[in-house]
Amino acid sequence: MVKITFVTAQDKRIAAEAAPGARLLEIGQNAGLPLEGTCEGQMACSTCHVVVAAEWFAKLPPASDDEEDMLDLAAGVTRTSRLSCQIVLTEELDGLEVRVPEEARDMQGR
Repeated sequence: MVKITFVTAQDKRIAAEAAPGARLLEIGQNAGLPLEGTCEGQMACSTCHVVVAAEWFAKLPPASDDEEDMLDLAAGVTRTSRLSCQIVLTEELDGLEVRVPEEARDMQGR
């Protein structure tokens, strides 16, 4: 299992874990975080935007041009922003920490 720590806008730390191959979006949703994922991972929205901790950012595969385009539409984007639907867990990401921006919107009320 791969361990992940989500940090909310209120600095609450939420631990989660999942098997390698799982997408970060679903893990965050299952943990009750406001990651909407309106497009269900098709990179047609930016509602699953997260900010990856700097020490973990370089361990991720680079964002595609399509992902970068969607991030341009997200609120509160930083240098280490990514779409959680595009982060697939690997054993090398065990301990990953990501922040859910305050601007996160979840129409499903999570």
